[in-house]
Amino acid sequence: MEYHRPVMLEESVDALAIKPDGVYVDVTFGGGGHSALIVSKLTTGKLYSFDQDRDAEEQSKKLEGENFQFVRANFRDLKKYLRLYRVKEVDGILADLGVSSHQFNEGSRGFSTRFDGPLDMRMDYDQGDSAKDVVENYSEEQLHRIFGIYGEVKNAKTLARTIVEQRARKPIETIEDFKQAIRSCTPKGKENKYLAQVFQALRIEVNDEMKALEEMLVQAAEVLKPGGRLAVISYHSLEDRLVKNFIAKGKFFGEVEKDLFGNEIRPLDAVSRKPIVPTEEELLINSRSRSAKLRIAQKRELDD
Repeated sequence: MEYHRPVMLEESVDALAIKPDGVYVDVTFGGGGHSALIVSKLTTGKLYSFDQDRDAEEQSKKLEGENFQFVRANFRDLKKYLRLYRVKEVDGILADLGVSSHQFNEGSRGFSTRFDGPLDMRMDYDQGDSAKDVVENYSEEQLHRIFGIYGEVKNAKTLARTIVEQRARKPIETIEDFKQAIRSCTPKGKENKYLAQVFQALRIEVNDEMKALEEMLVQAAEVLKPGGRLAVISYHSLEDRLVKNFIAKGKFFGEVEKDLFGNEIRPLDAVSRKPIVPTEEELLINSRSRSAKLRIAQKRELDD
């Protein structure tokens, strides 16, 4: 089985307008597809690829060489680790925010509704609370919030109450336990979509994905050279909204700020007004690309 099929591979790497001697960052190495293509375009340049996943680190060994450095870290620590490698500025940054196919296909990781396995969902399984900890320990109000906001689940309140009632009867430890516990809330005929939303909410909470994304975007804008490119592939409206707002306004909420002369204070300009979406051909080959949106931005020149 293929480890991971990268989404919008050519489009996202083309978006970086790669210079052979440039310095680039892939903040989501995953299966390494995007990284491999970037490295193939470099001569004296360098690529730093981040991923907090042990399995991704194993995959990265295929790319070992002078042009490539793997960094086992969360992308929210982008600046800290670049500083460690004495990198102050970069020419381009790529982020593919999806969960890798490998993580979905590996039942023991707990990301997929298709397999039974531990209710885990940690991108780095050496760190933090698992999905099981969230399901077993969060209050009804906390569960209601994460399913409502991160999963946009219609019956989030009922779902939260059901989980609290079910866990009082017996522990919820595996994916199958969890699916059984929430069966009464799962709409008939729409099970897959519903479970995908519920699992998405848990995954975002477990990995603190929204906050990590905000921190990475702010740092990305700081380390990009003027004229440098940022390309971000997102998979759901919450992520896409953060990316879109940050590119347009330099912030995540509220209106863009202006200086005394009425000039907008924001570090990036959108390269294309609308996001790029997968081709019909890609949708046929890779169903996971269905909800993907690619947004491209350029760091504003200093005199802008």
